[in-house]
Amino acid sequence: MPFDEAQSNFDLFRDCLSGRLLQRSAIENAKISQKRRTRGRKNPVKHDIDAHAIGQGGAEELSEFIDFLATEIFDSCPQELQSLSYSATQNDPRLAERFLSDPFPPTTLDQILAGIPPSVGDSLHTYSLIDNDQCSLPKFLTPIFRQYVDAATAAPPTTWSTTRTSACEMCERDWIPLSYHHLIPKQMHAKAIKRGWHEEWRLNSVAWLCRACHSFVHRVASNEELAREYWSMERLMRREDVVAWAAWVGRVRWKAS
Repeated sequence: MPFDEAQSNFDLFRDCLSGRLLQRSAIENAKISQKRRTRGRKNPVKHDIDAHAIGQGGAEELSEFIDFLATEIFDSCPQELQSLSYSATQNDPRLAERFLSDPFPPTTLDQILAGIPPSVGDSLHTYSLIDNDQCSLPKFLTPIFRQYVDAATAAPPTTWSTTRTSACEMCERDWIPLSYHHLIPKQMHAKAIKRGWHEEWRLNSVAWLCRACHSFVHRVASNEELAREYWSMERLMRREDVVAWAAWVGRVRWKAS
């Protein structure tokens, strides 16, 4: 596999992993902030990882942690998974059967997880991201692998590919893989036309977002809310929670590979 393609897949996997970790860190930060508000300064909340604090120091530490985990996990994966692509699965039915089935076949999942070094589980447990049992690591990693496979094997958009930007349209990071977000979710197209929310020409408009911001959008609004209220980046960026998220995640960076 050419180096550029291998690096691209690693970047994509790291992006999927970061989305999961950023979500968990944001949740923990919200919990800590709430406790601080209710307890007051006399009872400071103790925590183990500085990434819980939204700030430059926490963002840098979290970036290093993401980089370390992504390298450890991706390098241990089967070569076929590392080099996965839309073209590969289209031309190899066996490969498609192994990786495109949702959920993964048990044998495929076992092969993916078999080579992961103990340092990964130990690190995740140290930072209280998983429990110390045999089920926690597969439960944590499986959605990340699913997201990576879906992204690596996705067919590129045909109509709006020329709208691709050089940076995430939410957090403005310009060095990270981007995915296209349907501003009007496909599941809502028929309803949007029937109810007169949009004209047909607008239905396939997209925004280019990094994986973390893409996942965030779908956490804060339902498909119907996106279709009716937040069908442009301008409308999305009017939300205070979106602005706060973009400001924080924009500070999360890792060193160049």
